[in-house]
Amino acid sequence: MDPRNSAKDVVCCTLCQDSVAPMYCEVCHIHLCKDCVETHLSDSSIVHKVVSLKQYLSTLSYRKCRKHPTKQCELHCENCDIPICVQCISGEHLGHKPVDISKIFENKNEVLQRELQELEKSFYPKYKEIASNIPVQKAELSKNSQNLTTAIDKQGEVWHREIDTIITNLKSNVEEMESKHLVFLNKQEDEITHTISEITQTIAELKKLLNSKDVCLVSEYKSKIAEFRKLPPKLKVLLPSFRPQEIHTSDQLIKQFGSLSALSFTAEKQDYSMPPQGAESSPPDWSLMDVPQLITAIDTGHKYLYGVTCQNNAEIWTHGLDKEMKLYNLRGKRVRSIQTKSGNRPQDIAVTRSGDLVYTDDNDRTVNIVKNTQIQTVIRLQGYIPHGVCSTSSDDLLVVMKNGDKQTKVVRYSGSTEKQSIQHDDKGKPLYSSGGDIRENRNLDICVLDGGAHAVVVVNQAGKLRFTYTGPPFTTKESFNPYGITTDSQGRILTSDYNNDCIHILHQDGQFLHYIDSCQLDGPWGLCVDTRDNLFVAEHSTNKVKKIQYTM
Repeated sequence: MDPRNSAKDVVCCTLCQDSVAPMYCEVCHIHLCKDCVETHLSDSSIVHKVVSLKQYLSTLSYRKCRKHPTKQCELHCENCDIPICVQCISGEHLGHKPVDISKIFENKNEVLQRELQELEKSFYPKYKEIASNIPVQKAELSKNSQNLTTAIDKQGEVWHREIDTIITNLKSNVEEMESKHLVFLNKQEDEITHTISEITQTIAELKKLLNSKDVCLVSEYKSKIAEFRKLPPKLKVLLPSFRPQEIHTSDQLIKQFGSLSALSFTAEKQDYSMPPQGAESSPPDWSLMDVPQLITAIDTGHKYLYGVTCQNNAEIWTHGLDKEMKLYNLRGKRVRSIQTKSGNRPQDIAVTRSGDLVYTDDNDRTVNIVKNTQIQTVIRLQGYIPHGVCSTSSDDLLVVMKNGDKQTKVVRYSGSTEKQSIQHDDKGKPLYSSGGDIRENRNLDICVLDGGAHAVVVVNQAGKLRFTYTGPPFTTKESFNPYGITTDSQGRILTSDYNNDCIHILHQDGQFLHYIDSCQLDGPWGLCVDTRDNLFVAEHSTNKVKKIQYTM
């Protein structure tokens, strides 16, 4: 039976869906019964072209079968999803399910109509809207940078010549942040422009297909709509600001001059009122580099290097198995060395907000602070041994400690006064199994590396458990074995993985974001970042500190 004739007998009217449809509108691509033709033609906003279905089907073109050149492909194999001829059914498509290709043609036409409408009325204007926002962001960025530079210049006028270097450095920071942001905006602009071009091309192709009577060409159409369904986030930059401070003493010029707040980005989620496509993933972290870059490597001369902490953006403190804590500049030159008061190796080191070095001594159970060349014991523990230590945004000290019964807790001190103790969760179970590194995140979460559990344990400022990270959501070569932890200006948590020679980067809410597994890391242990989010990694195997750029 001729499929063009059989199609006519089974197609129902698109409008009333009851009567057999002997008519067809070639403009609207719908089937019509005789009673509905007049109703359809009453829509004067479109010039319709209604013909008999038989006439319409007779105008369709059918491709010659590649296997049987004398036959036309009037059928479609559902199993193979290709046009076939009648003779193919008894050949290589024996046992497959053939359907009238005109049915496929009609179904695909409906899909083409829907996709064309969605592209023209939804995706295209949305992408254009996001693209139009980027020049505005660039203008705001440039204007804000000019305002920052003006503010810095005005503040600099009240200062003596000795601080000209500070002013230059701050201007450099503004230019660096602007450059970083421009990379983001240019990247998104290029990607969106490319996608808009693809949408435009797809729209043209769909229109061409809708006007085509090549059944096989239409039946072979593969939808591209899924590629465009997930729109990129609209970047919203939290522009940095300059906060000047009054000048008090010459010793505090650098801190009192003022500082630039960190450049940060947020991805503004948009509601496009589109059909749900399953759970959406979090927006990508655009600031992380795909391939982090090794900037420099500093040989510390320690025996078994354990830790590193930033004194500032130009100097780092290091400690290892020996009794010395060493300060290096980024050219690898040792600036000074400090020996522990007891002559034992330090367990951990940190730098306070005022720039003083703090270290824990597990042998005499003390926490000590170095002021100039004098070492003061500020905390002496009874029954507990101190491990990790860090200085907080409020200038408190957080100390991880463990006793002989293997009970571990975190204690907050203001000077020598205990202010807070964190040890159990809401159900009374221990939060920590052993001591390790500790850091306060920018959201005031307390992040502790639990070496015994091979985990990162994060609690909020009140000590309530937020999450525990025990490795990425996929299998690594070796078991997850963290030794160092730090946080950056965006609240990301970085932890070293000694067994896998890499660094894990986590969102502040605990989701795995990225690896740093380049830069030939060898036994990464202690970590720290400077104010520009440069990462410093203490390598236990090589006794070197590696400076790594991992953000754009």
